[in-house]
Amino acid sequence: MRVNGVELCVQTFGEPSDPAVLLIHGACASMLWWEEELCEAIAARGRFVIRYDNRDTGLSTSYPPGEPGYSLSDLVLDAVGVLDGLGVARAHVVGRSMSGAVALGLGVDHPDRVASLTFVCTTTGDPSLPPMSPGFLAASSVRSPSEVENIVTVLRAYAGSSPYFDEDAVRRLAVEDVARTVNIQSAMTNHFLIEFDGPGGGFGDLTAPVLVVHGSLDPVYPLAHGEAVRDAVPGASLLVLEAAGHDVPRPVWPVFIDALVRHTAA
Repeated sequence: MRVNGVELCVQTFGEPSDPAVLLIHGACASMLWWEEELCEAIAARGRFVIRYDNRDTGLSTSYPPGEPGYSLSDLVLDAVGVLDGLGVARAHVVGRSMSGAVALGLGVDHPDRVASLTFVCTTTGDPSLPPMSPGFLAASSVRSPSEVENIVTVLRAYAGSSPYFDEDAVRRLAVEDVARTVNIQSAMTNHFLIEFDGPGGGFGDLTAPVLVVHGSLDPVYPLAHGEAVRDAVPGASLLVLEAAGHDVPRPVWPVFIDALVRHTAA
């Protein structure tokens, strides 16, 4: 799909007549990490599910490693463009990790396009909040000549002490992701180099209903980050995924899906 001057790979599940749920993943992650089975399960509950490859991931437009030609505000406009391309007037937006900032930008600067917001494993960015765990920082700094192994290592670190890490499933997705990505070096680096030109407001300026979802064992943004997002938005609610890390592992899908369906029912 041609969107905002670039090509983005977009996939949908379910009936376009159902309420739309736009899934936006975080840094370095293509749409594959919103697992197909998860998308199908949400669609089966009466939602039109949309996932897509952000710039520099998967099959979408790629830039030279270390030279992203875009900023956070461009990623926000990309999301608007995806909705335009699909003829979706308003969507229930789900932003995960780094893309919590994209979801925030949509909610603040494009409120007419947002029916609700769900922030998954994200943060307000308050420097007083607990830092990333030393174990995560050590594990995520390990590098291998194999990009598949690098992805597996990072996602193992994201899981932290969670018992839910499924290495076989992660490896299968990593192999698929590397094989289909235009430039894996760009995918693994460029999102960390973009300018975070923030929206014209903050969490307190959101008017759409907000659900916050956070793993109890998140080593990247400890649970206090999710609590801070909830507290920053009047009327927001928090779903804690027990024993989950910086991810939405398969064993907690039923809880996550139930909460998302309830949140997007209005």
